[in-house]
Amino acid sequence: MIEKLYVIHSAEGIHARPATALVKLTKLFRSVICIRKGEALVGLNSVLNILSLGMKGGDTMVLLIDGEDEEEAAAALDRFFSEQMLHP
Repeated sequence: MIEKLYVIHSAEGIHARPATALVKLTKLFRSVICIRKGEALVGLNSVLNILSLGMKGGDTMVLLIDGEDEEEAAAALDRFFSEQMLHP
């Protein structure tokens, strides 16, 4: 299992557009990918799951990636976050 910590630097946080892009990206992998914010843990398989966390600028989140292609999934998610609105 891989754990990645991210701080959201975008003032608008994670809204529908980046949440949709995250779900599409994670569907490319067989690994189970989840987001943890505080005590809440949700799967990255649903836009509503992601939006339910209400992540705003300055919030910290942890991605949990577990499965046979977790290294590839972690690298793809790092690229997504560095090119989009989040920074590791």
